[in-house]
Amino acid sequence: MTEFDPAPEPSATERRWQQDEDTFSRVYDVAMGITSPTPAAEIADIAGCSPNTAKKHLDRLVDMGIVSVTRTGRSTQYERNEGYLEWQDASRIANELTVEEIIERVGELEDERANYEEEFEATDPAAVSVYDDASHETIHDRMAAVSEWRGVIRDIRLYELARQLAENDGHLIPA
Repeated sequence: MTEFDPAPEPSATERRWQQDEDTFSRVYDVAMGITSPTPAAEIADIAGCSPNTAKKHLDRLVDMGIVSVTRTGRSTQYERNEGYLEWQDASRIANELTVEEIIERVGELEDERANYEEEFEATDPAAVSVYDDASHETIHDRMAAVSEWRGVIRDIRLYELARQLAENDGHLIPA
């Protein structure tokens, strides 16, 4: 490149991050976006930093309980801690709603769960075969319903956790 060539366009990774965003924040954002165990080098590539820097920040996130780590032989992989995300969601619910509102919502969700159990004649969405019908449309509808049922079960768990937090001033058990 000569001194008269235009400056190269920034890469997609460089454009993805705001200029004032620090490396820790970028690694955190990437870690929250991954859905399966991922090596630090891959996270570093997405976050636009060196693998050593990513590993340092990932290890800090592991210590904080935000990320979990899996070591097999020489391979180390990181993934977000789903329990951390659930805790955040439950804390938000506990701060936004009263205990009575949370209890009311749990009741509504339990009614929805009962409707799914009756519709599919099962108590667990994993026990349902969505392919019992040959029609593509019916299969699609059953897949959507089972997915929504799983969401209802997750929401019941979140709202129950939120209720415990709201009733015990942010703690799971009375202080």
